[in-house]
Amino acid sequence: MKTGQKLPEVTFHTRVRDEAIGGPNPFRWEDKTTADFFAGKRVVLFSLPGAFTPTCSTYQLPGFENGFEDFAAEGIDAIYCMSVNDAFVMNQWAKAQDLKNVGVIPDGSGEFTRRMGMLVRKDNLGFGLRSWRYAAVVNDGVIEAWFEEPGLCDNHGDDPYGESSPETVLNWLKKANAAVAA
Repeated sequence: MKTGQKLPEVTFHTRVRDEAIGGPNPFRWEDKTTADFFAGKRVVLFSLPGAFTPTCSTYQLPGFENGFEDFAAEGIDAIYCMSVNDAFVMNQWAKAQDLKNVGVIPDGSGEFTRRMGMLVRKDNLGFGLRSWRYAAVVNDGVIEAWFEEPGLCDNHGDDPYGESSPETVLNWLKKANAAVAA
């Protein structure tokens, strides 16, 4: 993907809390589209290889979660974390990470990730098809800035991290906003 491109329109199969259901698992299925998440908002989207994985759980997701106020100060309305994991896994990961600021988007079938050109094989780790690590600033469904880790390929031996870090994205936002203000 490149700056100026529109995000692909897909439907995400999510699980949302519904207290009317009752019981120990008060969730129902709710389909949401790309437009539901991105239309009319300026957001940060970041995607990573998998929920509960070390770099994702230790650095990337907590960095965006803890830095939400800084992103909001730079004009970001929402931050979304996407992974090629199902809604059950993404919801449990959000719960385990005690997320309050970052929303999770399950791309269980990998359709959005494939159409973004970021679907890779990670069979070398026993993962199967997953997302390459990237982040984007998205304004009303159009990519404003793109941050992709180097070396995009199947079965990469490493898990590069830096280009899509919260720090890198926030620094870009600060510079972009300063340039507009000047």
